[in-house]
Amino acid sequence: MINQDVLVIGAGAAGSTAAFHLAKAGHKVTLLEKNSSNLIKPCGGGMAAAVQKWFPFDLMPIVDEVIKQVDFSWCLTDPVIAELPGSSPFWIVQREKLDLFITSQAINAGAKLLKPFKVTQLERNGQFWRVTSEDGHQLQAKAVVIADGSKSPWPKALGLGPAKEHYAFTTSVRLEGRGNMKKGISRFEFGLVKHGFAWAFPLNDGVNVGIGSFIGQHAINSNSILEKILPNLGFSPNAGKRQDALLRIWNGHSPLNGNGIVLVGDAASLCDPFLAEGLRPALMSGYEAALSLNNWLIGESENLNDYTNSIQFKWGNSMAWGKKIAQVFYRFPQVGYQIGIKRPTAPKRIAEILSGEIGYGDIAKRVIKRLFLQRA
Repeated sequence: MINQDVLVIGAGAAGSTAAFHLAKAGHKVTLLEKNSSNLIKPCGGGMAAAVQKWFPFDLMPIVDEVIKQVDFSWCLTDPVIAELPGSSPFWIVQREKLDLFITSQAINAGAKLLKPFKVTQLERNGQFWRVTSEDGHQLQAKAVVIADGSKSPWPKALGLGPAKEHYAFTTSVRLEGRGNMKKGISRFEFGLVKHGFAWAFPLNDGVNVGIGSFIGQHAINSNSILEKILPNLGFSPNAGKRQDALLRIWNGHSPLNGNGIVLVGDAASLCDPFLAEGLRPALMSGYEAALSLNNWLIGESENLNDYTNSIQFKWGNSMAWGKKIAQVFYRFPQVGYQIGIKRPTAPKRIAEILSGEIGYGDIAKRVIKRLFLQRA
């Protein structure tokens, strides 16, 4: 039985971030990744440049595009343009490259990577957590980081995370070539997707197109939507590699830690319930989890409750307002577009949210009030 300080289940953005910081602090860390190869992941890849503050190494080598302008539309017409503040406020990355890059940094800092290693059993064994793989291999550690994404079975099994999980229905398309997408510009399309929106993010040699529906529990007819969107972007209506996925999104404050165990990233249901931003909370939670675990492992704290409290303060409070905005906006999307997107000050506020400069709490009361007054 091999003992470690920390086992990290999942070598994605959140898990590899936690592994890097824990290894850098001198702890024995092993990343457990179920996939043997670096798969293309169904993720738009957009993240605020503010994520750089959580890393001592430069992330720019894996940034495909720096976004300085966001173009909004309603049913592919009625455009609104938002100029993003700062020199590099919003970045586009390919998720598989980001994950591999941070994992490599974790390995360089001393972490180990085991793959394929699919965890099928997780149990408390005295002072340790024991994990068992699909092929019967076992490891033990003082602590475990749950970082295996929206499909993770462990939050429910451990009684952590939201009491009721909520999912967004998503379709992602990876396209070769740029079509008519201009450099430094991303697209958000409202009106074609029931209870959601579509987006298009440019890459070095391609485009990521996504569709997401955020309230209710019904799947979306992604093919009919893509038949309208893709030609508008300069592509064939049936172009690209498509992936459907359920994305676990924020659904209320909840405990994210137990005795020597924490949830991070999508496994912790941290994805933005309004704009589907998942990378910033993934990287933030990986960093915050490492800080909390380090203090616990060296005996400076009795438990990991400060992790849950930190995520609630730094992310969850804003998401509580983001959920309220989403519930009103996506039920009355045309009204929402007219007074929430086309309002003169709205592009600046959306740009500030995308760049991480403000949270939903800074605008929520005014936005919700306007939406309800307009419907009255």
